[in-house]
Amino acid sequence: MRWTKSEEKKYSRELKDLYIRQNKSIKEISFELGIAEQTVFKRLIRLKIKPTPHLKKHYLKRRTDVILPKRYSERIAEFFGIMLGDGHVSHFQILVHLGNKEAEYAEYVRVLISKIFRAPAKISIRDTGYRDVYLGSTFATSWLFKEGFVKNKVRFQVGVPRWIFIKRSFIEGFLRGFFDTDGSVYKIKYGIQISFTNYSLPLLKGLQRALSILGYTPSEVSSHKIYLTKTEDVKRFFKEVNPRNPKHQRRFKQFIHAPVG
Repeated sequence: MRWTKSEEKKYSRELKDLYIRQNKSIKEISFELGIAEQTVFKRLIRLKIKPTPHLKKHYLKRRTDVILPKRYSERIAEFFGIMLGDGHVSHFQILVHLGNKEAEYAEYVRVLISKIFRAPAKISIRDTGYRDVYLGSTFATSWLFKEGFVKNKVRFQVGVPRWIFIKRSFIEGFLRGFFDTDGSVYKIKYGIQISFTNYSLPLLKGLQRALSILGYTPSEVSSHKIYLTKTEDVKRFFKEVNPRNPKHQRRFKQFIHAPVG
């Protein structure tokens, strides 16, 4: 988004005061301004303010409230689905981008992340109303990188983690998280259809495999999407996988009761 000259001056003055004069860390500035740590970092780069983490008081100190999961679970599987849908992992933080009509789901994701890492995740709201759910912790991000996450999912063509296929509940959890963030449900001429969208082919192939294992009949990959078109598949998906994003549930209920044709 392009800044106006007055906005650029404001952000520059604000960050020079907080980051340089007061020597606050990106995390501290994020908390004070109520924005994501990644947003603070991007503003520093955009304004040509050189990041100097080594000068900050808590440099290289781990936050002590983050506890890493000891075993895989359906909850972790759902979180991985969310992250491979609309999530991002940087050196500093875990971040999930959500829309301006997803306030309720953003809170759901915040609670999910908080439970997984036993530390409070937060929500920042942009001027556009879009929401970022985030947890700042290099301890947590290092763990995710070890689990196979990368900074650019499309460039590295990531796939579904192998452990997801160990249990049916893991598969359902992963599908739920991914669909809630990168899925759609809509009306077609003779029924309803759901789609999964992503620009990583191995990920789409993995989703296709996951759906087939659960007894669904997914389409072939087409234009970065796969589909479930059989009405019974869609009904069963909403009953068994049970998406948690209210916008999907509302649309499904609206379409399932709509006249056919």
